[in-house]
Amino acid sequence: MKVRYLTTSAVRLLKKAQFDVKSVVRQLPLYAESIKLRQLASSDDLLQQLNQLPLQEQNAKTLDTQIAKIQTQRKIIEREIKTDRSKLPQSQRELAELKASFQEATAQLKTIQDQVYEICLSLPNLVSQDVPPTEPQEVRWINALPKYEADPSRDHHDIMVKKKLVNFKAAATLSGNSWYYLLGDGALLEQALVSYATRRAREHGFSMCNPPSIVKNGIIDACGFRPRDMNNEQQIYHIDNTGLGLTATAEISLAGMEIDSVLDLSKGTKKMCGVSRSYRAEAGARGRDTRGLYRVHEFTKVELFCWALPEYSGRVLQELLDFQIKLTSELGITAKVLNMPANDLGAPAYRKFDIEAWMPGRGSFGEITSTSNCTDFQSRRMGTKFKDTVTEKSSFVHTLNGTAVAVPRVILAIVENFYDPSTNLIKIPEPLVPYMDGKRYI
Repeated sequence: MKVRYLTTSAVRLLKKAQFDVKSVVRQLPLYAESIKLRQLASSDDLLQQLNQLPLQEQNAKTLDTQIAKIQTQRKIIEREIKTDRSKLPQSQRELAELKASFQEATAQLKTIQDQVYEICLSLPNLVSQDVPPTEPQEVRWINALPKYEADPSRDHHDIMVKKKLVNFKAAATLSGNSWYYLLGDGALLEQALVSYATRRAREHGFSMCNPPSIVKNGIIDACGFRPRDMNNEQQIYHIDNTGLGLTATAEISLAGMEIDSVLDLSKGTKKMCGVSRSYRAEAGARGRDTRGLYRVHEFTKVELFCWALPEYSGRVLQELLDFQIKLTSELGITAKVLNMPANDLGAPAYRKFDIEAWMPGRGSFGEITSTSNCTDFQSRRMGTKFKDTVTEKSSFVHTLNGTAVAVPRVILAIVENFYDPSTNLIKIPEPLVPYMDGKRYI
């Protein structure tokens, strides 16, 4: 399969997004602040475009009024023609002039409307007042240790290679750097993590889904995975001459499942758990992260996705975070919960929490889960709505996503935290033992 890095916005294959331009204009300072805080690569251009929005909106109103007057004048002349045919030559000249004026005004209006649309399409989400500006805020600890010391003897790469749990060399020959084979109990550990996470998800009311891993570029774009996102890193593999791309997370295909839908949210939320292979084009671009399983091009991921009533989304975000904390706690992994800063949010997220696990072999903490509230950023682009049971009006849902298990990084954390150099054994976390054929050690 031939892949390429897309250098411009993906071709949109959805209906046009529906933006509340008046609301954007009213909140202009908040959008400007959001752009500055996120430190997007295109911040200067976005701010310049944003500042043009009120004038363009006013020009659009002026043209609307002008077009309405032209149409009114045209009807008056047409009525006069019916009652007095002697005015026909003069009236025809006037109608021709009005037609030319109408065409010119409507063309100008369409140009302005297209410009306004593109500005709104390019804007990131607003930022919650609870988001720190530039540095993560520690929320709490999970299974905290008295001290954290780097221990090279616990390096997962060396341990797993020696135990024949992974083969990086063969994968590099086959596919290139940052690819891998999981073997034997390493492969079984992946299946155990998936089985454990999906069982927990079902217990928390999530329905199961195995979504596609290849989707239309317009869907990827609508989810917020655009070239400028996340420090201008190219995240997505796009497939040449197809209009398709590989999903970086099941979030994309799960969000796309309800395109142009009106959901029944009488219970407040709809919750889905997707298991898929995920693909990241930017893997291996960060120095030491190229070693081992921390940053790879392809991996299995269990993803949680929710559609929620707007007034429920803050609570649902906390529920997703609580779910992630519970899984991490049960696995016995030492980690910290972080309220992520605005400059780490990317374009879609209104607020985001990460969990970073202690990885002694790497000598640092590393992200193992993330959960975000995207409010109506994705739903406006997807056309996903709910019907208010009182007013019968349709409004845009809020979408939220969260990692249940990003398999390679959790395997990394398990190996480096539970390997005993004195015995050369890796202890299996208790919740995974039933899925490991009863094995307690590797």
